[in-house]
Order: sequence, then C-alpha cells, then structure tokens
Amino acid sequence: MEKIRRASHAGSWYTDDPKKLEEELEGWLSDTGLTKSPDVRGVIAPHAGYSYSGRAAAYAFGNIDPTNITRVFLLGPSHHYYTPKCALSTAAVYKTPIGDLPIDLEVIEELKATGKFELMDLQVDEHEHSMEMHLPYLAKIFEGHPVKVVPILVGAVSADNEAMYGCLLAKYVDDPTNFFSVSSDFCHWGSRFHYTRYDKKCGPIHKSIEALDKMGMDIIETGNADALKQYLSEYGNTICGRHPISVFLHMLRNCSTKIKIKFLRYEPSSQCKTMRDSSVSYASAAAKVDA
Repeated sequence: MEKIRRASHAGSWYTDDPKKLEEELEGWLSDTGLTKSPDVRGVIAPHAGYSYSGRAAAYAFGNIDPTNITRVFLLGPSHHYYTPKCALSTAAVYKTPIGDLPIDLEVIEELKATGKFELMDLQVDEHEHSMEMHLPYLAKIFEGHPVKVVPILVGAVSADNEAMYGCLLAKYVDDPTNFFSVSSDFCHWGSRFHYTRYDKKCGPIHKSIEALDKMGMDIIETGNADALKQYLSEYGNTICGRHPISVFLHMLRNCSTKIKIKFLRYEPSSQCKTMRDSSVSYASAAAKVDA
C-alpha cells in the first residue's frame, strides 16, 4: 500500500477549493509579468500562508519553464521536528488540491544508500508546512508536464554537514532536467519571535529589518556559504530556511554548472513601527545559469 501525504495545510494555510486556488495562483503569476526561462534552474521562495506570502512566491515560481524539467528537488527547513541531519520523505505521492505530485522513489533510494539521510515518518511530513507551501505552485507550473519530486527536510544541520550535503547533491545540479525549490521565509521580527534587533540609523523599525534582510540577500547572491554563516552568526537574523539555503549554496559551489542567484521580490507581512509590532519577511529569488 503506497503512502500518500495529504495536503494537510489545505483549508487553513491556503484554500482547499481547487477552482479558487487555480484562480489565485494564475492571478499572482500573471501579475509578476515575468518571462519563463529554461536557464532558471532553481528558486528560493517563502512558505507562509498564501494570504501573506502567496503573491511574493509568484516572483520565484513565475520564472520556471517546465518544458525540459522532469524532477524537482524540494529543500525545506524543519519547524517542529528536531534532527541534526537531512531527512527523506517516506511517502510515494504528495497530494495538492489541484493535482498530485509523485515522489521520485529511485532518487530517494539512491540518497538513502549514501547512509547520510534519515527517514521522516508520514506524521512528521504532514506536520511540516515548509515544503507543502511550494506544492500547489509546482502542481500549477508543471500542469501537463510529467514531473517527480524529491522532498528533503533539512534539519538543524552543522556548517560541516551543510557542506557535506551540498557536495553530495551537487551532481544533480549538472543534470538540466533537475530543478531545485528551496523554501525559506526571512526575518521573523518581534518579541514573539525573541528577535528585536533594531538599528536606529536606518530610520523606522521596518527599514532596519529590510536593511538586515537585504544584507543577507546580497550575501546569498554572491553564493558564498561561509559569508552567510558569518552574517548569521553576527546578526542572528531569524531566516528559518538558512540551512536549506546554505546546502543549496554548497551545491552550486560544487557543481560544474555556473549558476547565479538573484532576488526579484521582497516584502514584509507588516511594517513594524513600535517594539510591540511583529512581522515576517518574504523574499523570492531565481537561480539562473550564468553563461
């Protein structure tokens, strides 16, 4: 009996009405005015509820030309389950309200054989939202194109292990039929997130948050995983997908294809003006072959 991962956040984090979901995604994608490019080989996109980050996420997914892609590696952070490793899904299918995405069991077996991954049970998989929030967009973009997904939950991975996983996955970047969807929100600011760093030189609080995030985004665009680690250690920015992003940077560093990341959209959930406020930032990027 094959295991199926339910769309466990449909109906709460995003609509479970297929028609409404299609309309929302189509609207956001067309609003971006982006041209799809076969040179785009990966994205970094947010994973909050669609009412918060759905529009921003379109600036990542709107770049994807699905024509030659047959496999999507999905890297997301773990919010509820602690592991110092990366974990593979044990499901065979990921459901969405607008179409199901089969798991590439062959690649899962290949990764399992390295002995470096653990397996996450279905309960952990369904509890986590970071990868699920990318699925409706992927189902929409790859409509009519047979594609399989390789979901990898990235735990609280040490810097050495980020590099190790990056080396291990780098070979997949050199196959142009593979695509990479990296899940991350940016600064979680406010006392409820235990993070209230404020540089008054920037002006209002929301400008300080933006300056902090932009600094991180600029470093990610350089592709330097060590510089990102240094920045995170110095500023403590609460980027929840920092481990998946770091693994991705190590993949790009160790593959033969020259790929450059560029951020295309940035927006906060609200503009913090007082220390009682809170916000989460959303940023979308495309990773493109750099000829």
